[in-house]
Amino acid sequence: MSAIWILIGLVVVVGLWIVGVYNGLVKSGVRVDEAWSDITVQLKRRYDLIPNLVKTVKGYAKHEKEVLENVTKMRNMAVNATGSPEQQAQVENQFTGALKSLFAVAENYPDLKANENFLELQRELTDTENKIQAARRFYNGAVRDLNTKIKVFPTNIFAGMLGFTEREFFEVEDRETVEQPVDVDFNDEN
Repeated sequence: MSAIWILIGLVVVVGLWIVGVYNGLVKSGVRVDEAWSDITVQLKRRYDLIPNLVKTVKGYAKHEKEVLENVTKMRNMAVNATGSPEQQAQVENQFTGALKSLFAVAENYPDLKANENFLELQRELTDTENKIQAARRFYNGAVRDLNTKIKVFPTNIFAGMLGFTEREFFEVEDRETVEQPVDVDFNDEN
């Protein structure tokens, strides 16, 4: 009789442990989804700033039409991008390159660099870029935690059976381009 109770107790303990593993994986998955949502919120904020920035620059740099059209095109591609974090990162890298071109054009127009609207947009964009970086770090940390849970023994045995898969990190592909800082010092005297 005591062997049956021991067996029942063991089954209950294993069952509770599996429930704990499942709940831990679910919590980690939700944390990853939340982190991805934070990234998309900040990216949308960035996309909303760009038309105002382009409009402000356009007033000063009428003959820089190609750069302005490229920024608008890259913004639209980024806004409409769907897919994995890796695919989204590729589009974001192209968009960042277009923004660098826009700021390079702005350097040629001292009146634009002193324009109050442009300066405010530049501050907001810098703030947004910082928030995007923070959201990416949070997302990648959440992905790291989930992927670790999925890979470690004995959770790895149950993770696959319960339908949990690893998530992709939001990584920058062209590190050389992205690691070069954008010179956005518009208080420079020329």
